Amino acid sequence: MLKTDRLRTLADALARQNVMRLRDAATLLGVSEMTVRRDIAGSPERFTYLGGYIVSATDVPNNAGYSLEEEKDHFAQAKAEASAVAASLIGDNETLFIDCGTTLTTLARLIPVERHVTVVCYSLNVAEILRRKPNVRMILLGGVYVPSSDSFAGEESLEVLRRMGINKAFISAGGVDPARGVTCWNFHEVALKQAAMASAVERHLVVDMSKFGVVKAVRFSQIDDFDSIITEKGQDHRKRK
Repeated sequence: MLKTDRLRTLADALARQNVMRLRDAATLLGVSEMTVRRDIAGSPERFTYLGGYIVSATDVPNNAGYSLEEEKDHFAQAKAEASAVAASLIGDNETLFIDCGTTLTTLARLIPVERHVTVVCYSLNVAEILRRKPNVRMILLGGVYVPSSDSFAGEESLEVLRRMGINKAFISAGGVDPARGVTCWNFHEVALKQAAMASAVERHLVVDMSKFGVVKAVRFSQIDDFDSIITEKGQDHRKRK
């Protein structure tokens, strides 16, 4: 099989299943794993190799990375429906963690006005919504500002999260895949997500269905680390490991 044919076959396979093990690609193409590696290295605009898996280059950050402005209108209705399910879980006098991302700005907006809650966040767009809610006590974590996600990152923020007791952590993601786990675009989000999850009694992953089968650049957890996965289709309760 010529290289052009191998690349076309690999692209077709990834279009169907989003992610493929290197050894499976080698078997599919009838060549060695080293040949597949060389093909991928020679076509960085089409493919990326992440930890033993091949993914389409369109599924990992490009030079511009994640852009909040570009993401905000993608699957807006599905994100709103998932956020409505998540908002229904919020009880009075709870401490919540709300992650960054366009899905969870909607969740912040949907917190019932009568709920008296404390909300920990690290995103300016989430904070802008929360500050207008009279019964919400907001804790905005600081650090270095990251414009692409309108959020902050810093070691002091991690220390605050480690000391806190959080009733429910609502976590966002850019990709959810059984093999590669739960992934996001930005490296600075990983430690914050993990610290919030470690401090939380309940951990809920809030994503729309378009995120399933997708792999982004950085893994921060496995699917089984969550008590539930919330999408526009409802809440999938899980037995956390």
